[in-house]
Amino acid sequence: MLKNHHNLKLQFESVFESAVDGIIIINEVGIILDVNKAASELFQYTKNELVGLPVNNIMPLHHAVQHSSYIADYLTTRKPKIIGIGREVEGLRKDGSLFPFWLSVNEVQQENGKIFTGFIHDLTAVRNAEKALVKLNEDLENKVVQRTYDLEKVVNQLLQLNKQFEDEIIARKFTEEQLKLRETELQKSLEREKELGELKSRFVSIASHEFRTPLATISSSASLITKYVDETTQANRVRHIDKIKSSVAHLTNILNDFLSISKLEEGKAQARLSECNIEDIAQDFFEEIKPLITLNKTFVPEIRLNEKILCTDPNILKNILFNLVSNAIKYTKQNGIIKLILYDDDQNLYLIVSDNGIGIPQKDQKHLFDRFFRAENASNLEGTGLGLFIVKKYSELLKGEISFKSDESNGTSFTLVLPKIKPCINP
Repeated sequence: MLKNHHNLKLQFESVFESAVDGIIIINEVGIILDVNKAASELFQYTKNELVGLPVNNIMPLHHAVQHSSYIADYLTTRKPKIIGIGREVEGLRKDGSLFPFWLSVNEVQQENGKIFTGFIHDLTAVRNAEKALVKLNEDLENKVVQRTYDLEKVVNQLLQLNKQFEDEIIARKFTEEQLKLRETELQKSLEREKELGELKSRFVSIASHEFRTPLATISSSASLITKYVDETTQANRVRHIDKIKSSVAHLTNILNDFLSISKLEEGKAQARLSECNIEDIAQDFFEEIKPLITLNKTFVPEIRLNEKILCTDPNILKNILFNLVSNAIKYTKQNGIIKLILYDDDQNLYLIVSDNGIGIPQKDQKHLFDRFFRAENASNLEGTGLGLFIVKKYSELLKGEISFKSDESNGTSFTLVLPKIKPCINP
């Protein structure tokens, strides 16, 4: 029995040390118990240097800080982030350089506790090839004929990397398939990069413009307040303090829009459903919107609810109301009328916001719910172009549908249809 056990141990050590991919074994608290030769070479440490070292010492700082919580969370919740799944990460070599690799982790239960075995497949060559492809496509974007020739050169480079594993015919077939797939993915990435570049430019332009005006008002009012030092100038002080408060509120709304879009883009925004009195939510909203309604504009709310207690997220619903109504106020001419109608039937809650303002040009209507989009006739009015994008996303969180009708120079009407959710249970 001991002899068989010894033989098995020798076989395991032989396989362990001769494996092409790196292997690292850690315990439940992240201490390295063993590594094979490939792992030592990848990280540029000797085996003795690595054994006993916390595994986050060979991770970039942003991964190292969170690594301990990953293991603890998994042991508590059993919800894996890498364990049993695998993903691409970066490793930190002894000389401080980083390299990409595919990490898959398996959990093993032993008599004295759990251990985790990580299998490390170096992706440096693959990533270098991808970078070469990116550069190639950037240089030859408008040269379709020349691209074919240069892609053949890339195929030959990839074939050389695969000669040690497969014969030339199998390697060529595999590489060509991967290359076609990579070309498709690369094209999508290029399109996404262009889109992100445009979004960044629009964000910087809009943010700088929108922050400049309220900040200038705050600075000017703060300077003027210091000149009003006696009781006879109290009215002037109050007027400038109100300007500062209004500008701060405006900045807060802009920042809230940016925070909202960040949560929505990252998938962190979720509806928190509860049974709410829709009429109470509307009344609270009416109080909040009052300061935005100037003397030369009229706000006409109308509530016709058969069922007042409905299942929804009150914060999301108020955010939708605020964005739609504040937009209507902003884009309505002097002496204009803004209407808000809330009513329901057996299946749905209906929310209609209409105005007789400047309307939306026909050619701009297809982009109305895009991020940072401003209609051509609204470019001289303050705004980030995020409000309707947020409304669209929040409507989807509530399983609703939003639509609009608009006639340039004659106003716009938005209709939101929210299904009545029963029973009121969060997903």
